[in-house]
Amino acid sequence: MSMSLHPMTNAFREAFRRHPAGVAVITADPGERPVAMTVSSLISVSAAPPVVAFSLSMKSGSSEPLLRAETMVIHLLRYADIDLAQLCASSGADRFAPGGPWERLPTGEPRYTGVSTWFRARRLGVLPIEGATLVAAELLEGEAHPEDAAPEDHSLVYLDRRWHRLHKELGGGMFDLVDSSRFL
Repeated sequence: MSMSLHPMTNAFREAFRRHPAGVAVITADPGERPVAMTVSSLISVSAAPPVVAFSLSMKSGSSEPLLRAETMVIHLLRYADIDLAQLCASSGADRFAPGGPWERLPTGEPRYTGVSTWFRARRLGVLPIEGATLVAAELLEGEAHPEDAAPEDHSLVYLDRRWHRLHKELGGGMFDLVDSSRFL
């Protein structure tokens, strides 16, 4: 049965529109040219060994090249990286312009230099699913620089098809979201 005809499709879409997710950019170079893609499906799987997973939509032109690469760089974005999130989510955009804020690691993968938290990863396995592929990857090296500000001051989340940042403490450790799309 096609996903678009499945009786749960509308409920699924509605539920996940209201489920906030962190934002990451995955970069790789399968040999022809570097590719990048914004994802909001990154999850932690294991801390020892450090393993993550994420989903790639097969509708994206970046998915197939990312799947051909054995290694990749996973960038965990902050609110300050919202322009990069939008760039890597835009179809046909030049994500690796000459002189842009990126470099190649000594191992060859492209890395955005302005992102403070990143990991080089090796693909462990894939699970093809109709319309998508789930990728598991082991983290090999990287950096996670703590910010001077509290995480809620600079976090970037995706909710209801828009970018948001956590804003102010409401009490009891809860935070308000600010819709960043109205400022763009």
